[in-house]
Amino acid sequence: MQMNGVLNKVQQIALGKLNIASLNAMQSAAVEHCRKNSSMVLLSPTGTGKTLAFLLPLLERLNPKEKAVQALVVLPTRELAKQVFEVWRSMATPFHIAAFYGGRPLEQEIASLSGANPAVIVGTPGRLLDHLGRSSFAVDKCSLLVIDEFDKCLEMGFRDEMSKLVEALPNANSRFLLSATDADEIPMFAGAADVEKLDFRGGGEQPAVRTSFYTVTTTPDKRLDSLVSLLCSFSGEPAIVFCNFRETVDEVQLHLKKAGLHSIGYHGAMEQKERELSLYRFTAGCSNILVSTDLAARGLDIKEVRHIVHYQRALSAEIFTHRNGRTARWEAGGNVYLIAFENKALPDFVPDGLEEFSLPKRPVLPPAPEWTVLYVGKGKRDKISRGDLAGFFMKKGGLRPDEVGTITVFDNFSYVAVKLNRMRAVLKAVEGEKIKGIKTVIQPLRAK
Repeated sequence: MQMNGVLNKVQQIALGKLNIASLNAMQSAAVEHCRKNSSMVLLSPTGTGKTLAFLLPLLERLNPKEKAVQALVVLPTRELAKQVFEVWRSMATPFHIAAFYGGRPLEQEIASLSGANPAVIVGTPGRLLDHLGRSSFAVDKCSLLVIDEFDKCLEMGFRDEMSKLVEALPNANSRFLLSATDADEIPMFAGAADVEKLDFRGGGEQPAVRTSFYTVTTTPDKRLDSLVSLLCSFSGEPAIVFCNFRETVDEVQLHLKKAGLHSIGYHGAMEQKERELSLYRFTAGCSNILVSTDLAARGLDIKEVRHIVHYQRALSAEIFTHRNGRTARWEAGGNVYLIAFENKALPDFVPDGLEEFSLPKRPVLPPAPEWTVLYVGKGKRDKISRGDLAGFFMKKGGLRPDEVGTITVFDNFSYVAVKLNRMRAVLKAVEGEKIKGIKTVIQPLRAK
């Protein structure tokens, strides 16, 4: 473990804001490598902290005197773009950041640049290309290109976009490429063919070291009931159930709801706001089970996930790796369960000799989640911050700090998690009250 003393003051403050005392071996190696080399190719399992492995070196490269975009971070999904954006903001650096991704008006993002002078822009390939095509921001001072999950560049429709992005950044001679799986073509494709790879996939940083694997053997007609028994055995600890198809997510979600479990669905056919709400409910502790397609296998950093369930087997070793990486993140431990059928072999990429998990004979429903969500009809456009909302609900709503949970502020509205047993009293206390002199709607957010 590398201690903070080797980092500069800005980096140390950033780690302190994230409540991280020291770096792991992979992160330390990344920081040291980037001090000696202009580019980096880093391979490390999901959940080992690759976000910090590129944000800390990036932070060291930025020039505080330069009022222009100096680094572009390319991410495969809007969820991952938002995650990196929030991590950077939590680090409280002196450098501004902007995030560009689909699902909201392009003009709104352009307007957000006015007077902001972001040093770093994070975004998805298609949306970044849209902005570059419109010359929304200048790239002549952009010297660093970061590509996270670079193996996604080989997927259909993504490679061409990445080629155009690379061509549009003529001065980005430094490249940081990161992934949990390797793809030999990518370093050459992204201009880092001669860069020595930092490969931590086989070392002590693997989540598998902190992860226990189990099989749950059942029959096709009893698979849903076996899943219910398995989830009941978790006693309310957060779990993600992975399925291969959207229709299966809906089927499983309906069955779990009928069984009395508090679960939510998450897949690509849902509207963006609906997905954001599902993810918020899960991360805020308002639901302890997320049933998802592989959309949730990448780009989500939910530190509290204790259990991963493969309701349907992963279609490749890469997907298997990314699913399992949703647990045992940072220094936490986790469990992975594979629903298996008798006399049907598991894929070759599954570890050998897995222990059979013993399902409870009489499953007991876990306790209901302690948190619920309040909708507030004002957001960033009204100059409302998370601190404003936390202060409002503690001062006007009478809540203690430990009774106010996760707060997410969007452009036009906000979500505030509060203890379920305090919801009625809070709503009564804040009725008619104003937030920063603004009257707004505050009401329970009902699950669909």
